Amino acid sequence: MKLKAIIAMMLLSMPLGSLHAAVDPNFYIFLCFGQSNMEGAARPEAQDLVSPGPRFLLMPAVDDPQRGRKMGEWCEAVPPLCRPNTGLTPADYFGRTMIQGLPDNIRVGVIHVAIGGIHIQGFMPDSIESYVKTAPGWMTGMLKAYDNNPYERLVTLAKKAQQDGVIKGVLMHQGESNSGDPKWASMVQKVYDRLLGDLQLKPEEVPLLAGEVVQAGGKGQCVAMNKQIDELPKTLHTSLVISSTGCTNGPDNLHFDAPGYRELGRRYGEKMLSLLGYQVKTPFEVPADARTAETTVPGNDFPKVDSERRAYFRVNASQANQVIVDVCGKKYEMRRDEKGIWCAVTDPLPVGFHYYFINIGGQNFIDPATETFFGCNREAGGIEVPEGPEGDYYRPQQGVPAGQVRSIYYFAQSSGEWRHALVYTPAEYEQGKKRYPVLYLQHGMGEDETGWSKQGHMQHIMDNAIAKSEAVPMIVVMESGDIKAPFRGGDNRAGTSQYGASFYPVLLNDLIPYIDRNFRTKSDREHRAMAGLSWGGHQTFDVVLQNMDKFAWMGTFSGAIFGVDVKTAYNGVFADAEKFNKQIHYFYMNSGSDDFIKSEPLAKSLQQQGINVEFSESKGTGHEWLTWRRGLHEFIPHLFKGKVKM
Repeated sequence: MKLKAIIAMMLLSMPLGSLHAAVDPNFYIFLCFGQSNMEGAARPEAQDLVSPGPRFLLMPAVDDPQRGRKMGEWCEAVPPLCRPNTGLTPADYFGRTMIQGLPDNIRVGVIHVAIGGIHIQGFMPDSIESYVKTAPGWMTGMLKAYDNNPYERLVTLAKKAQQDGVIKGVLMHQGESNSGDPKWASMVQKVYDRLLGDLQLKPEEVPLLAGEVVQAGGKGQCVAMNKQIDELPKTLHTSLVISSTGCTNGPDNLHFDAPGYRELGRRYGEKMLSLLGYQVKTPFEVPADARTAETTVPGNDFPKVDSERRAYFRVNASQANQVIVDVCGKKYEMRRDEKGIWCAVTDPLPVGFHYYFINIGGQNFIDPATETFFGCNREAGGIEVPEGPEGDYYRPQQGVPAGQVRSIYYFAQSSGEWRHALVYTPAEYEQGKKRYPVLYLQHGMGEDETGWSKQGHMQHIMDNAIAKSEAVPMIVVMESGDIKAPFRGGDNRAGTSQYGASFYPVLLNDLIPYIDRNFRTKSDREHRAMAGLSWGGHQTFDVVLQNMDKFAWMGTFSGAIFGVDVKTAYNGVFADAEKFNKQIHYFYMNSGSDDFIKSEPLAKSLQQQGINVEFSESKGTGHEWLTWRRGLHEFIPHLFKGKVKM
């Protein structure tokens, strides 16, 4: 007998089910049904339309030619999950939450049948025929999409899905149309029991999750139905209720809005994950090792930072519909807990200082629980993610004499205005008549003269280094530099840009003379240095390299220095390397390993030109204050100690 004939006879003798691929026990399937809030009444937003990938699948209950979907064929689960022209549903973020909490080898699939306004009787096989006959006209098209039998469509697809995976649960959101009906719970039980019977499922293995309806602060159109929903487990013992407290809603007080659907869906997912035995971490759960951040206003418990460097935020914004915490440009959607408090947890953050904002309705606000810092061209919130003992160089230490950061106002004839600066004096300054060298230290674009003392902890870096004799006692002067306002375009090349250039005559003609008159300084170039971070580094290049008679030491930290030709820049100041090296006694540059401004290429070009410049890379940091703290700490030991040999 030929081989093909033998194979054919073997196949014909096998049961039909065995011809199908083996059921995947790691493919978890969930049946979703209900009325308009399960159907989805909110328009999906951009974040919702990004596919979560092949681990979250949908078996469509209707054809959707526009998206290339066919009923009964698995596809990636991107809204709309119900039918064409429906919206975001709790099932969307149920699935996304599930795949985040489950091992990577487990997939999740949903089958979704829902009809706006349908009574629970519309899912009861014994009453569907009469229900269809009396259904309102606006519902007839939706019923027809399921051949006038939504229950049968759900069961038919569920049986097909059982050939691929294992049904693990049922999600229901229904009740608005049955509000006040004393028989509702028993009818839900009949639907559930019939469903499990038709699919040969065990109730203890397939729980039903029932979501509460819109609360709207007690003004929800059907809020009274929640009492009946909450009591459903008394009738149906394998059911659990998903709270809608704090889930935001649309203006009709009947349907959730997009953030509300996301939150409700996450709660469905978290409950199911816990039922499946998986530990669920939510923004509401703060580990015991989390500590209140040092940048938090006293009297507040949050923000907090845990041992994994995750930050936890809490904001009371009871009237808000959506709240986002923005940490250095990375946005985290906050979730509203059942008490109406918005909560969020971040990914692990790099150690050091980070600006952050609370965004409500598209507008950034400062978290009232945080200290404020001028950054990003405005007052901002900030959070310190602590380093270990390696960060002690920028922390105050017991037994180390502390210097002072003085606030001064001076009149600048160059600009015709009163200006503000901060001046650090070392601890010993008050004890004698000694004169001191001066470092003029500039911040970056969008920050101000307070940056180095508040965000940078300059005074602690100086105190500790002086106490250890790593640095000589010196005065440090910090001014706004006319770069608090944002850069508004134009030339950004060092030596030719106008942004912040208005500060140069002020510094040279007003600030330096004021400091020399009012503080005990050594006022010659040999005892004057300048350094700056980011655009402050740009200003350092512009000022020092065009005023070599006034400065003998210079440094940049992530310096925003662009367009420098080392052979021609600043009237060829680098062309005669021997002369330059005699004039500048120490020249330092640094940037972070993850910095978007890289200083090493320029430093190498200068070195190839014969210029004595030292470059240092801050490991694991970007364009941020920890990079600049490290830079200052490495820079100051070389200042005012005689000419440094490279």
